[in-house]
Amino acid sequence: MSEQPDPAGLAALSICEALLLSLLDRDVLPEREIVGILRDAAETLENAQDPEPERHVHAAAADLINEILEGGVLLRRA
Repeated sequence: MSEQPDPAGLAALSICEALLLSLLDRDVLPEREIVGILRDAAETLENAQDPEPERHVHAAAADLINEILEGGVLLRRA
């Protein structure tokens, strides 16, 4: 994954995290559904059939989502 700052990507990640946490906090979606959403997103990115440059970006994004899932960063908060 590129070490260059990506303000748009960071903004998108922060917004999505806030939305998912809000849905969880308000009992709109249970934790298992949120985890399912994240797994589906990672799987979609992993299976992307784009040309190589885009495939590399998709793989890096899938890796990030999987790290979030593995670390429980989204759901284990203070």
